Amino acid sequence: MGLSWKNLIYLYLSAGVLCINQVSWLPCRFTDENVTVNEEGHTETQFIHREAMLQFGHRGDAPLNPHAITFLVTASKLDLRRYVEGVEREQLECELRRYSTEGVHVRWPVQAAQEYNHWYRCTLKHSKGLFAITGVLRHPTDQPPTGRQDYRSWPAIGDREILTTTVALVIKTQSPSVRAGLSSQQKLHCQFDLDHRGPNVTVEWHRQHRGEKTRLFSHSSRSGQTQGTGVGLKRLAGGDASYTLPFTKMSSEGTYICSVSVNPLLASLDINLQIEEPPRVSVNVGTNLLLQEGGEQKVVCEAENYYPLDVEIVWYEQDPAVSGQRVGAPVPKKLQNVLLSSHKHNNDKTYSVSAFFYLQASLRDSGRQFTCSVSHQSLRVSIRKSFILTVEEPSSWVFYLAVGVTVVVLLVILCAMLNYLRSARKRALRKKPY
Repeated sequence: MGLSWKNLIYLYLSAGVLCINQVSWLPCRFTDENVTVNEEGHTETQFIHREAMLQFGHRGDAPLNPHAITFLVTASKLDLRRYVEGVEREQLECELRRYSTEGVHVRWPVQAAQEYNHWYRCTLKHSKGLFAITGVLRHPTDQPPTGRQDYRSWPAIGDREILTTTVALVIKTQSPSVRAGLSSQQKLHCQFDLDHRGPNVTVEWHRQHRGEKTRLFSHSSRSGQTQGTGVGLKRLAGGDASYTLPFTKMSSEGTYICSVSVNPLLASLDINLQIEEPPRVSVNVGTNLLLQEGGEQKVVCEAENYYPLDVEIVWYEQDPAVSGQRVGAPVPKKLQNVLLSSHKHNNDKTYSVSAFFYLQASLRDSGRQFTCSVSHQSLRVSIRKSFILTVEEPSSWVFYLAVGVTVVVLLVILCAMLNYLRSARKRALRKKPY
């Protein structure tokens, strides 16, 4: 019976299609730390990656993987599994680290809690960036602090040790990465919860960009003081610390940090906000361009007011009769005689650029389709602008005009000659004596 139960457990361990709620375990990478002081008196930290397991259950449960360090998460007010409902195990990335309270010792105010605790930070991320979660795990101990900074005297953890923990603090965002256009309203999601009521909580938002960190919002439940705007205090009382940007500008870009602190713990999450403005694309000719053979036309495709800088403009030509074919259609030919203008930096910090070429009209190109394709990271698909070239032979009115001009010139010459002959005859008559 015992052997069959063990076999069943390992079958569950090998299955990769069940949800975390069903299996109640998650493989994690535990980044351990070995802190030493070198000969010069400086602190050096060596990071050691160790195999670990996040296992949900009850105190005294046997480890599902006896060959790894087991962080056994037992029942408390907080359940990490509630924050990843409906997500498959293989879609989650799990990392565990030690958490330093920087030597601060505070008895954690939950019922039947022991005097001392060791702390660990658990980070869960969706593999496709749908959310990020940070949970602080509390491991009770009867060993008092050594009196030194805790990271200088981490307790050793064996390769197969079981650490019984509970979740003390959770913070989650459903928007770890946000792409926003200019002049839009954005809500940066952040929610938190603790394992006990009535805590003295401080919630803060900061924005960091190019090494400069700016505080946007701060609220302390102990003092009731609030600085800044963007977070609703009514929602904050229920654990919703989401920050609202009412009007995005280029200066809104950066990393936004949502942090929740309850002495001696601090948990935070980074939310990256990237401004992306799609280009406005135009071509200086209409959908049909009529030229005479031998004529020349400068054709310009312009991409305006886009951000960030990188954009690709390509001109193609092809026969429109085959452009709609799904099978066997020839690949459009990329034009090689295309020139790019220098990037223009607009007043709103967006960019503009153009790609142009000189089109020499030839009868053999009549009916060809020319397409400008603009690609940018803000676009799901490229923007395409096309026109069809029609080339005509020189029209007959040019011939008649040439003939008419020739006739007029000949008539002028003839009139001039007749006037000359008339004048010569008059002079001859005057010279006669009779």
